[in-house]
Amino acid sequence: MKKTILSGLLFLGVLSAQAQAQQQGTTEYDFAPHWYVQIQPLGLQYTLGELDFGDLNHYNVQAAAGYNFNKILGARLSVNAWSSKAGIEIDQSNYPNRKTDPKTFRGEWKWNYVAPSLELTCNLSNAFFGYKHDRLFTLSGFIGVGANIAWGNDDAQTVNKNLIAWLGKFEPDQNLEYLWDGTKVNVTGRAGLMGDFRINDRFSAGVEVNANVLSDKYNSKKAGNADWYFNALAGVKVNLGPTYTTRIIPPVEPEIRYVDKIVEKIVEVPGKSETIIKVAPLRRDIFFKINSTKIRPTEVQKVADIANYLNDNPNAKVVMTGYADKGTGNATINARLAAGRAQAVKDMLVKNYNIPESRISYDSKGDTVQPFSENDKNRVTICIAE
Repeated sequence: MKKTILSGLLFLGVLSAQAQAQQQGTTEYDFAPHWYVQIQPLGLQYTLGELDFGDLNHYNVQAAAGYNFNKILGARLSVNAWSSKAGIEIDQSNYPNRKTDPKTFRGEWKWNYVAPSLELTCNLSNAFFGYKHDRLFTLSGFIGVGANIAWGNDDAQTVNKNLIAWLGKFEPDQNLEYLWDGTKVNVTGRAGLMGDFRINDRFSAGVEVNANVLSDKYNSKKAGNADWYFNALAGVKVNLGPTYTTRIIPPVEPEIRYVDKIVEKIVEVPGKSETIIKVAPLRRDIFFKINSTKIRPTEVQKVADIANYLNDNPNAKVVMTGYADKGTGNATINARLAAGRAQAVKDMLVKNYNIPESRISYDSKGDTVQPFSENDKNRVTICIAE
């Protein structure tokens, strides 16, 4: 019995909530273009090379500023920096005439760089699954071009000298043929993925992986192909403005249908032989959408009813009064809306149904008078023909 009562109360609660939501309308979230900044202090770079994976890793960092033009596309300026690593390993078996120790030559070196890049970003989550303002995880991709400005290649100079000493002579195929000094600038192509975990509307924690391709001369070695390095980064993103706007979609106003019956009464006037036929008045309430003076297709028939009544009764006239709901807008806006709603009905009667203006009277009350207890119904023009 208790379970039945509880189930009934729960069901009534759900119905009540649904009814309230229908009365209040639904909230729509629209994407808002906005700026953001990213700070990624935790980074690891792997420079592609012939040594083991663990030997060619190094710390790096990145900062970026970007702008999202719409829910899918944006642009970002990033600056990645710290150090890259490279290495070389040569076995003595390649040189049978060399018998001295050590039998293997191994060298590692690193250098500093800063790499600004301009990228086009694409929100993949919104592109494939639609926009959602509070999505917990968002995946984005990017592609761009930039420059790698490198310096501090002293370690490579030392390794090259040691290699020549180990070989006993200069070997073009083994030496660091693209060895550079001073500052080296390379054009860089870049692509990658970003994943953001939403904390709130302003902050998110994110991870990023990207691949960068440069000329063969980046790591000082001649390999006959492009040089690559890969970054994995983690940090935070801060949105610098609202990321969405909200708007209330009003509930669908019920279509009110009137079934009017014209009642004719025969009235005998004492002392006179003629009879007077008196026709019952006709009322039509023409409802409008919020902040609108346009007559909806569902309301056009009501205007036609008034026109038919006036055509059937040549002596009849119509009085119409426009209103606005007090729950939205302000007195100035609502006065304009109310007058516009009355004017819209008048114009339709004159232009569409050729009703003379002399048979039409109209007024507006703004939001000073609310003919209906339900707020949304007060977006109305009330017409009475008699």
